[in-house]
Formats: sequence, C-alpha cells, structure tokens
Amino acid sequence: MHQHSASVDWLFLDMNAFFASVEQQRQPHLRGKPVAVVPTLTERTCCIAVSYEARPFDVRTGDNVGEAVRRCPGLQLVEGKHEHYVAAHHKILEAVERVLPIERICSIDEVACRLAPADRTPRRAERVAAEVKRVVAEHAGEYLRCSVGIAPNRWLAKIASNLQKPDGLSILTRQHLPYRLHRLALDDLTGIGKRMRQRLAHRGVTSTRQLCSLSKPAMREVWGSVIGEHWWHWLRGDEVQETPTTRQTVGHSHVLPPKLRTREGSHAVAVRLLHKAAARLRKEGYAARRLELAVRFVGQAPSWKSRTSIGRTGDTPTLLKALAEAWPSCPTGPAPLQVAVTLSRLEPAECVTKPLFAEDQAACRAAQTMDAVNHALGPNKLYFASMHDTRESAPMRIAFTRIPDLATELGGT
Repeated sequence: MHQHSASVDWLFLDMNAFFASVEQQRQPHLRGKPVAVVPTLTERTCCIAVSYEARPFDVRTGDNVGEAVRRCPGLQLVEGKHEHYVAAHHKILEAVERVLPIERICSIDEVACRLAPADRTPRRAERVAAEVKRVVAEHAGEYLRCSVGIAPNRWLAKIASNLQKPDGLSILTRQHLPYRLHRLALDDLTGIGKRMRQRLAHRGVTSTRQLCSLSKPAMREVWGSVIGEHWWHWLRGDEVQETPTTRQTVGHSHVLPPKLRTREGSHAVAVRLLHKAAARLRKEGYAARRLELAVRFVGQAPSWKSRTSIGRTGDTPTLLKALAEAWPSCPTGPAPLQVAVTLSRLEPAECVTKPLFAEDQAACRAAQTMDAVNHALGPNKLYFASMHDTRESAPMRIAFTRIPDLATELGGT
C-alpha cells in the first residue's frame, strides 16, 4: 500500500467557475466583468455559478439573485444554457486526452488522471500539468481556466486542486503528509459535510490536525465502518482499493410551471420524465424492477407516492403501461406542484432474460429503434405520442456529478 515518498501518481483537474467561464468564452463582452449564471432571469431565483470577478463583492454560488445584484450593481446575469456546458465539457475531455488518459470523469468540471510511471516525480508531474493547462486553453478556450492538483492518491489530488484558485497548481508529496493538511479546515476535506463535522465534534475533533492524529481504529469507530480506515490511509498518501459501485436508481423530477399544475398537466410531465429516465436506463445498460412515482402538491396537502413492480424491463412501452395503471390513484383535489419519476431496483441489462412473448419483444424493439433514431438524428426526433404536448417541458438540468447525454435528454433546451 505504501509508495516511494516522492511518488505522485494522480493529476486532478478542476475547471474554475465553469459555467460562468463558458459564458465568458462564448460571449466576449462578458470577459473581465462579474457574471452570474442563473436558471431564469428573475431576482427570485439563485445564482448557479458566478465568475471570479464577482467574488470581491461577496457574490457566491447559491446566493439569491436580487441580493447578489444589490451587492454587485454591475453583475451581468446570464440565463444558463446547459447544452453549452456539456459541449464545453467534451471539448475539455478531448483536450486533456491529448496529453494523458483520463482515468475518471468525476463531474462536469472535474477529471482525474493517473500519471504514467515516468511522470510520477514532482518535477515531471509539474511539466505534465503545465501541458494540460496549455492544451485546455488552446483547444477549449483561453477563458476556461483550471486548477490542477497532484498527489499520491486521487482524493488528495482533488484537495490539492482546491489549494490555489483560480488557475493554480499545487503538489502534495508523501513526505509533507499529513502535516501540510493541518492548516485546512475540516470543510476543505472532500467528504466531510455538516453531519460528519457534528459527529467528529462529538468526539472532540474540531480541526484537521486533530483528525490526522486519530489512530486507524479510532477513525474506523468515528465513521462506523471500514471507510474510517480508508480515511487514515488517504490522509497519509496511500492508495486504497475502491469497492466498485453500481447505480441504484435512475430518475428525474420537475417543478411544474403554473399552466401545467393540473391533473392532466402533471400526468403529461410524468410521461415526459419517464421517457427521459427510460432512455437513460437503456443508455447505461440497466433494466429496472420497480417504477416509483411521486407528486408534491401546492399548500399543505400530503404528497402522493406509488411503487409498482415491473418485472425486469427497460423498454418505454412497458413502463408507460405501468405508469398508466398507477396514475389513477393519484389524488385529484389539490393542485400538483412537482412530479418525480424513479426507476429502481436496477440490474445489469445483460443479466435479464429476453422476453418470450411477441408483444414484449415488440416493445423492446420499439425502444431500441427509438434510441437508434434519436442517437443518429438528434434528440426528440422520435417519441411516443403520449408525450407530444410536453416535449419542451422538464428541460435538461445539470447535476455536477451527472453529465447529461444530449442524445437521451429528449427535448433538452
């Protein structure tokens, strides 16, 4: 598990103020100005990204737009167009791959690369990092700045990428561990959130120095699992064999616009969300055994939830039939506010027995044909009639840890 003290195996790249930087790259008049990317052009929403020029005015991601404008009168508001960020993401991947292979795409603005054995000294790794920065600027855009972290393991490389922003480069070597981490706040360590801070504080640990001083058994006790031992090793630069993860669910949710806050409108959006979830399910190579529906209502009315067993399937016609059977039990009185569709109890599709009956075989072929057409001709070229009136509802949204596939995000705008 231990490596040579000077060995640095990982390079972690973190794009700085990614959405805002993409807008500055796309729109030259925004360059050098404070920019906030927002879901809609209204002061009642929040900032989903802000440029570094807005930081001196204490404007941060998640701030209310109205308050952000008051703090920074010259703030440029830009309505987010997520397809641009996905396109920029892929340009960045192509650029990085010109220098070294990408080991893991961690989010839409973060990638991790394992350095070649010949590049695992700090000096050689620094040269590789400089080349990555140069190629990203050249091929993705000069305003798409990135910070790079280099360290013996991937977890530490991510932490190192946050030590110097924007456009920074930081290297953590084993001989400086864990002491160089002592000045960091617990919040600076990836994986420690509010609950974990409370658990640590309960045991008298309120600083990173104190955390690093815990023994391996003590850390296992704090985390309540072997993950605590992993942390002990990570803090010292060790590699830890990761347990492969499998997806548990695929789903989408959408807050209804006022015109769709009816029973008919909420059902139409549920159909739309199911199309998206089914396409993603097939794209990622899974079949589902359960369809879960949820509707949240305006006011104090209790939410409605439904769970339906669906055998082992991933085809849209079968899923639409299950939705049609479950929907009548949804309350008809209160106005619906939000709809969620989730496919759960997933299994790898290759482990699922092919259907025996002609009707089920036809449903599978229909789903496969629809996927092939939409992949070849673009999103929303072929769809079932039941979603015709809501093709533009529930548009593409970006979660940082899931990069949408434009071919499966039907009707994404």
